[in-house]
Amino acid sequence: MSTIILKPGKDRRLRAGHSWVYVGEVADLTGDPKDGDEVEIRDHRGRSQGRGLLNTQSQIIVRRFTTQDEPLDENFFRRRLQAAFAYRQGDTCRLVFSEADQLPGLIADRFGDVVVIQALTLGIDQRKQMILRLLREFLQPRAILERSDAPSRRLEGLPETKGALYGEANGLTTINVHGVQFAVNLLDDQKTGFFLDQAENYRLVGERCAGKKVLDCFTYHGGFALFAAQAGAASVEAIEISAPAVARAQRNAELNNATGNVTFQCANAFDVLKQYDAAKRQFDVVILDPPTFTRTKQNVEDALRGYKEINLRALKMLPPGGLLATFTCSHHIGPDLFMDAVLDAAADARKTVRLVQRLTQAPDHPILPAIPETEYLKGLLLEVI
Repeated sequence: MSTIILKPGKDRRLRAGHSWVYVGEVADLTGDPKDGDEVEIRDHRGRSQGRGLLNTQSQIIVRRFTTQDEPLDENFFRRRLQAAFAYRQGDTCRLVFSEADQLPGLIADRFGDVVVIQALTLGIDQRKQMILRLLREFLQPRAILERSDAPSRRLEGLPETKGALYGEANGLTTINVHGVQFAVNLLDDQKTGFFLDQAENYRLVGERCAGKKVLDCFTYHGGFALFAAQAGAASVEAIEISAPAVARAQRNAELNNATGNVTFQCANAFDVLKQYDAAKRQFDVVILDPPTFTRTKQNVEDALRGYKEINLRALKMLPPGGLLATFTCSHHIGPDLFMDAVLDAAADARKTVRLVQRLTQAPDHPILPAIPETEYLKGLLLEVI
C-alpha cells in the first residue's frame, strides 16, 4: 500500500482526532498511488496514523477514514453506514454527516422513501456505486437522488452534478417535520432540499410564539414562520428575497391551514428591517436566519458588520419581554465572535438581553469537538429585559 509520510510536527491535528492532511504537511508519498486510492498515513518517525483516501488535486491531500489498520473496502463502508443509521431516528433526517460520521465527503439525507446524497470528494465520488448498493440494501428507498452540485467539489477537481441515481423521481415530495408539512423539491431547493439542521430549532423557537406577533426574516420555505403559526402565534410576517421560495412558502402555509395568520413578503430582509426600524414597528418575536455571510476567513469582518446590522435593527423592534432568535451558519464565525456581534448590536440599540438558550444544529448533524468544521450552525435565543 502507498504511504503518506508527514513532516515533523505535522501529526498533531491527526493525533487530536481531526481527519484532514494538507498538502503542505506531507514530506513524502511512497509508491505510485492514483487519486482516490487508499493510502496509509505515517508520521515522520514511521508510526501509523491510520488510513485515508488520496487526492493530489486538493489542498486536503488525504482525508482519514480510520485510525486502525483496516482496509477501506465495502465491508468497512457497510460498518460505517450501519453505525451512522443506528444513531438516527425518524424517516426525515440526515443519515450521514461526512467527517462527523467518519465518512469524509459523504452526505446522505432521508426524506421518507427518497434518499438524497452528496459526494463532495473524489474518493467518495469514485465509490458512489458501492455506496448506492449499500443504501439500497439498508433502506430500500423508492429513489436515490444526487445533489453533488456544491461549489466545494471544484476544489476536488470535480464538476458539479445532480440528478436521479436510482428509481424514478422528479424531486417533488412532501415531508413531515414535527407535525408541520413542507412541499419540497429535492433536486432544486437549497442544500439537499430542506434545512434539516434547523428542524429542532424550528420547534423550539416556534413553541415560544403562542399569542405573539412574529417577524421571520430570511424565511426561505417558511420554516420558523409555520412553526410559529402552528404554536398559535397571533400573527406572522415572513420575509424572503427569492420569489420561487416565497411561492413554495405560501404553498406550505396552505398545506398547514396557516394562511390566515401568516403573510409572506418577497423582499430583501436588510431593506425591510431598515424600513420597519424607521417606522418604529414592534414585534414580540424576531427571527433572523440568514444565509452565510462568508465562506472564507478573509471576509469575516464584513460578515460581522452584516450580523451586527440586522441584529441591531431587530433588537430595536423588541420591547421588554421580546425574544430574538438569531443564527449564523458560517463555520468561520465562532460562537464567541457571533455573541460579540450581537452584544455590540444590543449596546447600540440600548437594550439589555438575557440569554435564554444557545441553539445549534439538530442532533442528526453531530458535532465532533476534535473537528471544529463539524460545528457550523450557531444560534442565540435572547430576551430583552
